[in-house]
Amino acid sequence: MKIILAASAIALSIAPASAQTVATPQSPTPVAAPVAPPVSKPPVRRVRVKRPVSPNVAGVAAANRAATQEPQVQGFVNAVQVFPFADGAIYQVYTAPGAVTDIALQPGESLVSVAAGDTVRWVIGDTTSGSGTEKRTHILVKPFASGLATNLVITTDRRSYHVQLTATSRTAMAALSWTYPADQLIALRRAAEQAAASAPVSEGLSVDSLHFNYVIGGDHAAWRPLRAFDDGRQTFVEFPASIAVGEAPPFFIIGPTGEAELANYRVRGRFYVIDRIFDVAELRLGTNKQQIVRINRVAEGGAARKGKRS
Repeated sequence: MKIILAASAIALSIAPASAQTVATPQSPTPVAAPVAPPVSKPPVRRVRVKRPVSPNVAGVAAANRAATQEPQVQGFVNAVQVFPFADGAIYQVYTAPGAVTDIALQPGESLVSVAAGDTVRWVIGDTTSGSGTEKRTHILVKPFASGLATNLVITTDRRSYHVQLTATSRTAMAALSWTYPADQLIALRRAAEQAAASAPVSEGLSVDSLHFNYVIGGDHAAWRPLRAFDDGRQTFVEFPASIAVGEAPPFFIIGPTGEAELANYRVRGRFYVIDRIFDVAELRLGTNKQQIVRINRVAEGGAARKGKRS
């Protein structure tokens, strides 16, 4: 009996400790609640409100666009773009960093001033070439970077130039100059006037056929003729050189009864050419205080005819 009890005590003493420990209940691990994704807000459309443009500003912009002259392929002479000059035009010039563009003025034209809208990011200078009447002024421009734009106003003793400068990345105009149609027209007109002044009054005139039997009387006006003569079919009235800068008087032929008839005549330099022979004529100028110069043809060796004044 004692042996059985001892064996039971030994068996109980060697039992695993885990069998003797009472398991304590464990609390369940909390599960995180699912996080809802953030609600995306619809994109906000920003509407740019356009401010109304002033009609005056729009008019200026339209005028500038209309006045701008772009380089034309047919306008190049080698690498020089040649523009026809017109007052008020804006000439578009393309430049590039690292390149100098030459703006050449008219030979003999003297530079007065050069003004630029942006003098910080542009290099602008001037030089001359030639001498005497062929001396020519050159305006040299170069931008510091591409994407720049400014304007240039060049004034000389003859005219004003308006230039729009634009800087590209690599393409630059080498040079530009102008032709001057108005100057050419004036030169042609002067040449024609000089040719007309040096031309004879009439073709085929012979000194032997001229008759100088005319008497000039009346007021001593600044335009009073110097003499009158005819060749038997045409009459010529010569005036002083001042007739070219003053007002010329109309020519009247006085009839036998004293009536005045406006005559057909041509002006050749300082001469009136009348395609007929007359006895009495008058040159009249003015309204309130009229100046009258009378021309009488006298017979060879006779006295002038006394015509009535109308």
